[in-house]
Amino acid sequence: KHHLKGNMENHTKVTEFILVGFKSQPGLELILSVLFSTMYVVTVVGNTCMILIIRMDSKLHAPMYFFLENLSILDICYSSVITPKAALTFSLDRRIISYNGCASQMFFFSLFGTTEAFFLAVMAYDRFTAICNPLLYQIIMNKRLCVFMVVGSYLSGCINCTIQTGFTFSLSFCGPKEINHFFCDVPAVMHASCSDTLVNEIVMLAVCGSIIVGTALVVFISYGYIIIIIVQMPSSESRCKAFSTCSSHMLAVSLFFGTVFFMYAQPGATSSPDNSNIISILYTIAIPMLNPFIYTLRNKEVKGSLKKQLKRK
Repeated sequence: KHHLKGNMENHTKVTEFILVGFKSQPGLELILSVLFSTMYVVTVVGNTCMILIIRMDSKLHAPMYFFLENLSILDICYSSVITPKAALTFSLDRRIISYNGCASQMFFFSLFGTTEAFFLAVMAYDRFTAICNPLLYQIIMNKRLCVFMVVGSYLSGCINCTIQTGFTFSLSFCGPKEINHFFCDVPAVMHASCSDTLVNEIVMLAVCGSIIVGTALVVFISYGYIIIIIVQMPSSESRCKAFSTCSSHMLAVSLFFGTVFFMYAQPGATSSPDNSNIISILYTIAIPMLNPFIYTLRNKEVKGSLKKQLKRK
């Protein structure tokens, strides 16, 4: 009983955490601060432009662009949860984050991160339908299904982030309140707890693992079929065009799922914080920035629309 009481007292004492990611490399901090700030600006500007282009051109009011617009909104949110705070942490050495601030950062990061995985699966399915079932495309990908898929992705994100945040913050935190990361990520916060985290690790592995593997399977099976169809195309020109579109999507998706799998879907994910700091820069900051470029610069319709908009101005 005494042990429990002691735990409860300690549990209420922790009102803040200290984010110590990259603290041991002072020279690196300044570089990271500049890098994070720049990447954040590029992310917001790139994704906002994407949303505006799609909104302003009625030609782009198709399912694929509806998903792209939603991906851009998601990427702005996703990036905003992490990057500004991280840039401030490095530049002003403001490493303290409140207990509630940490919980809400984890909640929204898990929400947007999970939703992103489902979005990538939805977009792969959309491309699969367009290339493998072109005649039925309009009927299959109707407005209702598109809205349902987007809402479904967010709901799945909600379920996962509630589970992850609830389980993580039900742990006791006592002693050093240091989190070896630049934001409140699930494995890093779990690592800072003084409770036994075995159940949490199993839950994270089961829930995140099934989400990552499930959505990744949809993506890779869709692209697998797409590649088979492309290979069978008669003209080499149409083959090249289709391949160039797919290759950029595949690159984005592989980068996202590869890094996320490394972080959340393998046993012992909480044990190597230093590696995970570097890897999380990829999926938290680089991917939201790269998405608009990957999906638009390889896209003739968007480029055409952009030229048209600029001419009007």
